[in-house]
Amino acid sequence: MKRFIRILLIFLMLCAVSSGYAQNATPPVISGIFERATFEHFAKAIESKSKYRFYFNPAAVDSLSITTEVRERPLPEVLDLVFKGTKLHYAIDGEGRVYITSGLRLESELPADYFRPGDEEKVAVVDNANDDAANRKSRSAAALQLKVYEISGGRGATANGNVTLVGHVRELKSGEAVIGASVYIESPSIGTATDQFGYYSLTLPVGRHELKIRGVGIKNTRRQVVLRTDGKLDVEVEEDITTLKEVVIEAEKDKNVAGLQMGLERLDIKTMKQVPTAFGETDILRVVLTLPGVKSVGEGSTGMNVRGGGTDQNLILFNDATVYNPSHLFGFFSAFNPDILKTVELYKGTIPARYGGRLSSVLDIATRDGNKKQFAGSGGIGLLTSRLALEGPIVKDKSSFIISGRTSYSDWLLHLLSNSKLKQSAAAFYDLNAHISNEIDDKNSVYLTGYRSRDRFKLASDSVYQYENTNASAKWKHNFNNRLYGVLTGAFSQYSYNISSQDNPITNARLKYDIRQVNAQADFSYLPSAKHSIDFGVSSILYNVSPGTFAPSSDESLIVPDALAREKAVESAVYASDLITVTPRLAVSIGLRYSLFNALGPRDVYQYLGGVSKSVNTITDTLHYQKGKALATYHGPEYRLSAKYSLSDNSSMKVSFNRLRQYIHMLSNTASMSPTDSWKLSDANIRPQVGDQISVGYYRNFKSNTIETSVETYYKVMHDFLDYKGGATLLLNHHIETDVINAEGKAYGVEVMVKKLTGKINGWVSYTYSRSLVQVNVATTSDMINGGRFYPSNFDKPHDVTLIGNYRFSRRFSTSLNFNYSTGRPITLPLAKYVTANSTRVLYSDRNEYRVPDYYRADFALNFEGNHKVKKLAHGSWTLSVYNLTGRKNPYSIYFKSENGQIKGYKLSIFGRPIPTITYNFKF
Repeated sequence: MKRFIRILLIFLMLCAVSSGYAQNATPPVISGIFERATFEHFAKAIESKSKYRFYFNPAAVDSLSITTEVRERPLPEVLDLVFKGTKLHYAIDGEGRVYITSGLRLESELPADYFRPGDEEKVAVVDNANDDAANRKSRSAAALQLKVYEISGGRGATANGNVTLVGHVRELKSGEAVIGASVYIESPSIGTATDQFGYYSLTLPVGRHELKIRGVGIKNTRRQVVLRTDGKLDVEVEEDITTLKEVVIEAEKDKNVAGLQMGLERLDIKTMKQVPTAFGETDILRVVLTLPGVKSVGEGSTGMNVRGGGTDQNLILFNDATVYNPSHLFGFFSAFNPDILKTVELYKGTIPARYGGRLSSVLDIATRDGNKKQFAGSGGIGLLTSRLALEGPIVKDKSSFIISGRTSYSDWLLHLLSNSKLKQSAAAFYDLNAHISNEIDDKNSVYLTGYRSRDRFKLASDSVYQYENTNASAKWKHNFNNRLYGVLTGAFSQYSYNISSQDNPITNARLKYDIRQVNAQADFSYLPSAKHSIDFGVSSILYNVSPGTFAPSSDESLIVPDALAREKAVESAVYASDLITVTPRLAVSIGLRYSLFNALGPRDVYQYLGGVSKSVNTITDTLHYQKGKALATYHGPEYRLSAKYSLSDNSSMKVSFNRLRQYIHMLSNTASMSPTDSWKLSDANIRPQVGDQISVGYYRNFKSNTIETSVETYYKVMHDFLDYKGGATLLLNHHIETDVINAEGKAYGVEVMVKKLTGKINGWVSYTYSRSLVQVNVATTSDMINGGRFYPSNFDKPHDVTLIGNYRFSRRFSTSLNFNYSTGRPITLPLAKYVTANSTRVLYSDRNEYRVPDYYRADFALNFEGNHKVKKLAHGSWTLSVYNLTGRKNPYSIYFKSENGQIKGYKLSIFGRPIPTITYNFKF
């Protein structure tokens, strides 16, 4: 009887709809002259003269141009004429609403065979005239959205009548987890976002709700649920293949306003491919450098300076394993193959309590799990590199793999150089990735990742440089119940380099450096109620550093071996944070991380005379520490505080405060990252770094969240980071503390960003004003720099403007433009020369008193896609790009040479002319 009443109500509703215009003897007719009109103009003209109202996706009709003249003709005839030869269709309901669709038809009646046993709860409006596979799929999606899922059989409601719903959001075709998707209900307003595993947990009132799911790269969907007890609901979503490639940074359109996180940039891998780069390959680090507050010291450098911090103050994680050198081929390529990446998150403001160990930022990079449905592959062929990725199920819908490889063949480019010595240069790299995911059961999942890379190059000398990265990680995720789950992570990271000379048997030698770390971490998430989200956990890292060994590389060599003592240390931490929804407009996050660092023996520790500059001559004693004995201990709290207040539905204010501690330092004789950079652990003579940052931001969205604007300002102070004395020796220095100084620093700035997320023209523009200042004001006058005054750091670049723009002419052809301007970085210049004690010496300016000329560069790319047929062996695309379109010779550095008794200055440019490239990408 209940089913009969429902069917009767549906029948009466359809009858009423179908007779809406039947009451009129004749339907409205249309008259008008249209000359190259857009469909939007066409629709508005008809709406102004009739009761019709049009509903359509602007992206679906953006390429339609209408030139016609109609006189008193019914609208269906006019639309048949306008849409002739296109994939556009229309449906007109009884109320005069006109629905425009692309590819699929929409009808205002149900197909005769729509209702099947068990489907009493479903109601949908689908196509019954063209019942092909695509329409059946559309009908199935509609049914899933309107089917009612009853959740029962779990733990009963709490005292306040709430239950917890959990589940995973995955892509329909591949089974990949969807990260950062919004899962929410509108009344009452309760929502969350899926985590790195695509997992969500919501505490909701008992009863019926419409659960909505949306995110970047997926079609928005919904599920009807009736909650009686705690339970689970997994959701499979379809990939959203739009006619326009949009450049999207945040995971949800209103995330920047509604989310509590400040200074978070979430990059979408699929859309980063539109940003032109040198040599044509998509480079995530190059795209990160276009974000406000992120700078580099110059061209061809992957080292990041975030909000006034050094390159060593950024924690780079690849599936939770630390990467110490994220670059290939002199910094022209990043170490990460874009074909296997899923998400890239940069934290530069509010850094979650689970992260620690660096002062400036966290760059968290995650790979895809691999296709759990079917075998697939992708790759690309460029002028300097090629890459290939393969993926597929091990056990369908439960476990999958993804492997990738990338290699270079760049020697031909070096052989084109005009310098005869440089023509003999050689450079090459490769990297390999492997990832396995396995869903054991509803409560347990395991993830394994391995990474290996190697670079080898030789430039106009007999020295061969080689450096390697090795990373591995294992994760076990366990759901204790609907409100609590934990992730146990173990990871191994190693970075090493060696420099060898082999041309002269007498001087053949090899210099080696190596750093290894093993870390374990347990992270837990607990949701006691809809207003609280608690994260807590513990972590520990074991460092093992070989600071340098120098040894002969052949039996004939006369080189005297030398080696620095190995360094070991343990860094541990415990943390907890609570995100509290105080009111619908106010949310607060409070967190505390407490870290502990122990430098361990065996080591010799030198003690120095107080009140004078540290040198070999001021050593007063040597203390020897046995294996495992703590020679220095540092510890302290790290605070995490943030708050968000919604001013309206599309604007908010946020404020945050962070304190961070860093127990590891990078020693470098260049302003950018280089293969010979080494890492030094804090010890009895070198204190750890400590930084405090406060940030305030205003966020506002316009035009239905399609335009995002934000203004963030910050102030940061840093203590005890390392600066260098004049003429410091960093390699094989047994007393490194005599050549480095603990410095103080401050950084402040304003970051303004505007992003347009949809339409033919999309992209972002940002402006950053920032200062990064250093002070070395110590008790020993001889160690002071610039008289103890603040001076610009090596990466102080006050003004920075970046424009990333994309324009799509059609579904298969688009263009991209990248423009960047920044103030030149500081340098120290020789001012004069003088003679003393019969020796000629050079008088230098104060440190970083001058600047190189300002930097600007424009890049341009053309993107050609193949046809969009679904059934093809492979889908391919071509990218033609020009890096440094104007050929500007941006100076990377200034150097001086003595020629005929005169000192002459020269500017070194990395790319002094346009660099055209062509790349073919494929996917199957």
